[in-house]
Amino acid sequence: MTIPQLLLCLSLSMLCISSKPTEKKDRVHHDPQLSDKVHDDAQSFDYDHDAFLGAEEAKTFDQLTPEESKERLGKIVSKIDGDKDGFVTVEELKAWIKFAQKRWIYEDVERQWKGHDLNEDGLISWEEYKNATYGYIL
Repeated sequence: MTIPQLLLCLSLSMLCISSKPTEKKDRVHHDPQLSDKVHDDAQSFDYDHDAFLGAEEAKTFDQLTPEESKERLGKIVSKIDGDKDGFVTVEELKAWIKFAQKRWIYEDVERQWKGHDLNEDGLISWEEYKNATYGYIL
């Protein structure tokens, strides 16, 4: 091996060693946030209300009197208490929060579907999608 070839080989080796690795793609599915509000219990419990009740239901509770709110929460706790023993376990609470979030997702999908199914035939054609999304005229 000649000196220029050796130098070229060493240069390429150093370049490969010192090059920055490519960014790894995040291949893990992350659960969606439970709320778009800041999670700081020292300032407010808005995040917890959204996570526990769902965003729409939390808005309703914000407009109630304390007495009405307490009564409705009592009814919700009865729904959360899956084994009806009078206590809410951590597992029951987790299941409720997941249920509330899924309910919100399904309601949002339904709303989006109705907004895109312009002729209300239960199907969304490409033309309907373009019109609803981009404002094209059918």
